[in-house]
Amino acid sequence: MRASTLAQYVLPQRTLSRIVRAATRWTWHPWKDFLIDRVLRAYHVDMAEAAQPDPRAYPSFNAFFTRALREGTRRDEGGDDAIVSPADGRISQSGWIEDGRILQAKGRTYTVAELFGDAESAAPYRNGSFATIYLSPRDYHRVHMPLAGELVATVHVPGRLFSVAPWPVADIPRLFARNERLVCRFEGERGPFTVVLVGAMLVSGISTVWGGTEVPPYASGITRRDWRGRGVRLARFAEMARFEMGSTVIVLVPAGRFAPGLGADTPVRVGQNLGHLSSTDNPGRIPHAGGKDGTA
Repeated sequence: MRASTLAQYVLPQRTLSRIVRAATRWTWHPWKDFLIDRVLRAYHVDMAEAAQPDPRAYPSFNAFFTRALREGTRRDEGGDDAIVSPADGRISQSGWIEDGRILQAKGRTYTVAELFGDAESAAPYRNGSFATIYLSPRDYHRVHMPLAGELVATVHVPGRLFSVAPWPVADIPRLFARNERLVCRFEGERGPFTVVLVGAMLVSGISTVWGGTEVPPYASGITRRDWRGRGVRLARFAEMARFEMGSTVIVLVPAGRFAPGLGADTPVRVGQNLGHLSSTDNPGRIPHAGGKDGTA
């Protein structure tokens, strides 16, 4: 294991994230312009896609980081029963859920029950499909609906805040099932689906369109909220959440198939067609995208 990975076990992850949260909301112009300039130079952010292309116009770094896109820069590319990408980023892994286990990277797996925080809600996904998308600092950080559906429950699961960059994901066992996360369960016309928003090192906030700020506060125990009958219905491609700093989104469906060409490190954009639902559980099962060990 890399020394930089080992260091993450002893770093004060939540303290560092709280510091970053405060720093990214400071509106002092020299400071916020300095942070924005650093990201623009380091990650070559395309501001031509932003609704506000002038980086100096944002009142804080956080406002810049969670910026809206110019209308028309993304569109819903899916047809009937399509599953579209909820985020800009790169595929970490995608493929079949094998007997309740999800591939993390290079032979490392974790269970849906661990990810969700309970076995009962995980049961329908035992042999379903998943796609894991990593958002880097250069990416658009609003999360959209992969399918149309009604929100039925959210589960805030406490955990660590390991980095979700590719090298810790390869090194740290069960990383996505250990990090702080918000599990969002939906009911669509063709059945349930789940979107998991995974927190990470220096990711200082997760907010949703229905509940506002969800993280922080960081959870000390599992917090479940029942949203049935409260009318939170969202169309496919509609905005559902925002990350403040980069992180990971995991989409799970009990019956469907993600495109076999979505190997590890494949770039994706919001609204891109990633796969389709099926009327039966995973007809014609194929190996995980990118090969048996998830590598391209």
